[in-house]
Amino acid sequence: QVQVVESGGGLVQAGGSLRLSCAVSGISGSIFRLNYVGWYRQGSGKQRELVASITGGGSTNYADSVKGRFTISRDNAKNTVYLQMNALKPDDTAVYFCNAPVLGRNNWGQGTQVTVAS
Repeated sequence: QVQVVESGGGLVQAGGSLRLSCAVSGISGSIFRLNYVGWYRQGSGKQRELVASITGGGSTNYADSVKGRFTISRDNAKNTVYLQMNALKPDDTAVYFCNAPVLGRNNWGQGTQVTVAS
């Protein structure tokens, strides 16, 4: 079974940085390197939104609210996708989720809490 585990969240001051990790297991590296992976977030009382994504070919996409501050990357040797978050703002406070779909089936992690204090 595919497993997705996010880590790296925590409490930071505005302007600080965090690096989130999304570790994917249950699939081979040859499959993972072809896989689209997305980082999403859901703030309190808000809908879940796509923050950043990366394709198997390495193409990236970002929400306008995080462009220039967040960077998504992948280490295919470790079956892991990262989200480097810089210049964090209180509005970035949310639970961050990773999704690694396989054959059209979503695979979500449990989420990791990011809290940015003003």
